[in-house]
Amino acid sequence: MLKRIAKMDLLFVAFLILATAAMLLIPSSSELKKNYSYYKARIVETDNSLVGQYGLIRQGTQELKLELLNGPYKGKRFETSNNLIGKMELDKFLKNGDIVLAEVFETHGNVFVNVTDYYRSNSEFILFAAFSFILIFYSGWTGFKALISFVTSLVGIWKVLIPVLLKGYDPVLSAFIFICVLTAVIVYLVGGFTKKGNVAFLGSISGILFSLIITELFSKPFHINGAIKPFSEALLHSGYANLDLNKLFISGIFIACSGAIMDIAMDISASMNEVMLKKPSISRKELLYSGLNVGRSVTGTMTTTLLLAYSGGYSTLLMTFMAQGVSTFAMLNINYISSEILNTLVGSFGLILTAPLTALIGAFVYKPLKTSVYSESVEKEF
Repeated sequence: MLKRIAKMDLLFVAFLILATAAMLLIPSSSELKKNYSYYKARIVETDNSLVGQYGLIRQGTQELKLELLNGPYKGKRFETSNNLIGKMELDKFLKNGDIVLAEVFETHGNVFVNVTDYYRSNSEFILFAAFSFILIFYSGWTGFKALISFVTSLVGIWKVLIPVLLKGYDPVLSAFIFICVLTAVIVYLVGGFTKKGNVAFLGSISGILFSLIITELFSKPFHINGAIKPFSEALLHSGYANLDLNKLFISGIFIACSGAIMDIAMDISASMNEVMLKKPSISRKELLYSGLNVGRSVTGTMTTTLLLAYSGGYSTLLMTFMAQGVSTFAMLNINYISSEILNTLVGSFGLILTAPLTALIGAFVYKPLKTSVYSESVEKEF
């Protein structure tokens, strides 16, 4: 039995690696446009005579000369401009020696180059490599599977979920189906095809479903327009005016909390599994109480975790309102703050419901109605 489960584990990992590789081969809409490419470049000369300083803001045009560091035009130098529009979050004031990402247009035998942004790929790769090493070094085979689930989730969002949403399919239904599949991948990859994995999966789906229902119930009373999300309006003006921004906002809420829900479901399932390993004769009622007790402890910290995770993203927004003297009562009714409150409370609500649901499901999966015999060998973790 152990060998069979180990074989399934290996086959599942191999399948996910192949599936991820296949998704990476799917061309995105931007990759289908062949008239431009991106290369690494170095700024070799800058002319700031047309740039004006207005307090903290720079406006005007930088005249640049850059040298391409790779690609068919490696070593060649081109002149281009860098327009500063006075928005610090978008502008980049470049200096000699800066490494940038250059967008190269080729049309009718002419080559045009624009600076897209700073070149960050090397730093991103180093950070990801360090993360992968630490994860595998600490957790071994389980860490490797966790890394596979991480990469599969990332590629799946970019290559499957985003294109599906852009094609105009119902955002709520599409996101829910995608999250269900992703939950199965993550839970069974980490927990294995065991009772522990089954309980964690069923508990996760139950919690995500309730989060979706709660979001649907409270999104209308909150009167939140989906355009409040960054770049939502720009998306409409990019040729996707048919998209329902409100439904995109709703889907984003339960997508954001689905990871924490999976976490708490796996915590409770793993704890109940350990109880069964140590005391196979435990009654269903006692096992249920054990799962509920673990759930109470975990939800006590996880709800605060969600609050801190979300608040970190809008701390500057809160600082701005406070600096401008906006009253707390008025601030709570502003759409930006209300949307984050909805995000935080719905996620916390989903966590609180996931805990008892997972414990209840675990009580009947680990201790079926027909038999109380528990096979320790089946549930042994690899």
